[in-house]
Amino acid sequence: MKIIKKLVKMIDEELADAKKYAECALKMREEYPILANVFYNLSMEEMKHMNMLHAEVVKVIEAYKKEKGEPPAAMLAIWEYKHEEHIEAAEEVSVMQAMFKKV
Repeated sequence: MKIIKKLVKMIDEELADAKKYAECALKMREEYPILANVFYNLSMEEMKHMNMLHAEVVKVIEAYKKEKGEPPAAMLAIWEYKHEEHIEAAEEVSVMQAMFKKV
């Protein structure tokens, strides 16, 4: 399903941006605390976007199941693989965000 592929790519991008912003926040928190806070907030927003897109993937899969039955095994295998990647990346970003807030 092309829509799943597109959403997965968008989730990848949101996670990459969230990580990039979290890294910037951590690097700049001492010298530029206000800017670092902006980067932290941007990282948090990217994670919200990622969660919104993830919810839409779940809806698309559920709608497919209702309409046509089980999705193709290959599609589900790819989604499960990417979903695991997304979970790991989201955890990494969350750790960086928590590190920023601790100091």
